[in-house]
Amino acid sequence: MNRFAIRHAVKSILCILIYFFFSISLTFYQKHLLQELRFPLSIVLAHLTVKFLLAAAVRNYLECTYHTQRTTLSWRVFWTKMAAPGVFSALDIGLSQWSFEFISVTLYTMTKSTSVIFIYICALFLRIEKLQWSMAVIVMLISGGLVTFTYESTTFHLLGFLMALTASVTSGLRWTLSQILMQKEELGLANPIDMIYHIQPWMMVSLLPFAVFFEGAAVATSVDLFLYSEPRQMVSSAGHVLLGCLLAFLMDAAEFLALRVTSSVTLCVAGVFKEVCTLLLAILVAGDELGALKAVGLVTCVAGITLHATLKARRLLTGEGGPGSGDRGDGRVTELPLLAHSDDDEDEDVLFHQSSH
Repeated sequence: MNRFAIRHAVKSILCILIYFFFSISLTFYQKHLLQELRFPLSIVLAHLTVKFLLAAAVRNYLECTYHTQRTTLSWRVFWTKMAAPGVFSALDIGLSQWSFEFISVTLYTMTKSTSVIFIYICALFLRIEKLQWSMAVIVMLISGGLVTFTYESTTFHLLGFLMALTASVTSGLRWTLSQILMQKEELGLANPIDMIYHIQPWMMVSLLPFAVFFEGAAVATSVDLFLYSEPRQMVSSAGHVLLGCLLAFLMDAAEFLALRVTSSVTLCVAGVFKEVCTLLLAILVAGDELGALKAVGLVTCVAGITLHATLKARRLLTGEGGPGSGDRGDGRVTELPLLAHSDDDEDEDVLFHQSSH
């Protein structure tokens, strides 16, 4: 058995599990927070700002501690390469959070499940995934399973549905373009901290006009924020938002890390499995019953995920990884900069050794 494939599989599973933990934690935390502070766009904008500051702080700490320069893109590359994924990322996150005001979690999950289709279409168009009938079957199983899983409890709202659907489309563009950037060695964005640092400004600039136009006046006159009656009331609100910011930063780092070691399609499939786990947890917490139709949908979805994981493992073990698999073509899987070691097998992480660009 190919030891490089095994190492790659272990790294992929570890990164995805870390992403699962922070993502599911953030989902339930944000659901609770938005019931108290109904400013989804402003909260997302706060997340983006704090994530940028945290990424900058981590980069400065690593530079001072290890005396190495982090990747810094030129203005030309920053404008030409980072603009598109940054704008699409802002639209994906902003519209996803905003749609929660109009639709239920089940309708949101059903709609966002189509993102695997858009990601696969984008990956085919940009030639980072190969056209395979097996992948088409996987997409149908996962999407069909999630639609069936959420169908029984769906309540329809056109505006919320269109927001979630648009977010699903932009999600496909977002992760496909992000994968291309992170897997281009000449850009030096393989490290998730560097990727977060460079993409956040575009996300903030894209979302700011919407947050000001739709929520600016409400935020400025909110008794929980600027028009507080007691200082501790605002401190409490700010603390809750900052905790969400920290969870979002850790989730983003794990998400970009998983994207770098796998592919946008694999990450999306893992995300779908995460959504199923989230819904099951919601059912257990809320005490809802799992009906027969939902059970059929769950089994169908898990079958699609299992099929994808099996085929992916077979390609890695036989050295047949495609353009999006991270395979070099010689059986060795592309090393993950955050976890990869140097050639002499020292324990020091390549995370701390990045040259400037």
